[in-house]
Amino acid sequence: MLLYLKLFYEFAKTGLFAIGGGLATLPFLYEMSSATGWFTTHDISNMIAVSESTPGPIGINMSTYVGFQTTYTYFGIAGGILGGITATLSLVLPSIIVIELVSKILNKFKESRIVQEIFYGLRPASTALVAASGMGIAKAAFLIENTAAIAVNYKSLILGILIFVFYKLFKLHPIVYIAAAAVIGIIFKF
Repeated sequence: MLLYLKLFYEFAKTGLFAIGGGLATLPFLYEMSSATGWFTTHDISNMIAVSESTPGPIGINMSTYVGFQTTYTYFGIAGGILGGITATLSLVLPSIIVIELVSKILNKFKESRIVQEIFYGLRPASTALVAASGMGIAKAAFLIENTAAIAVNYKSLILGILIFVFYKLFKLHPIVYIAAAAVIGIIFKF
């Protein structure tokens, strides 16, 4: 029971303070990884890859995965399902409450200079959280960390650069690049 409460607390905290969408949850997941040991930074990379290639918001997909994996280890399949539900609901619950409160307040004060300044101030915070997440993803994808040293994963770096260039040149749907990267990963055994 304590594990479920801890899971609820960690994801409710993430849901309350991760302003800017799913990628803004990543700094919280890195901190959660250090604090709880439920998953590694390598696991976060895998969660990102799976979450980006499956339908649904990345933060929701990751919270469901963590909740399931964390509780499955201790309580089996039923406990894992309950853990996935707990983590997912606790991640979205703060947003639902805040949106409900803000919508009621905004209707009264939407023309207020203070409200507009608050939203103006939230934009850089969201941008910074997403940028920090991007740097964490880049580190996990392009560097190989072991106890001796840190090395560049050249295959991943080249693939990342190629996908970036092709995306900028051809503007195909992102699923094309995700599928291509998955096939290339299988072929070249990333």
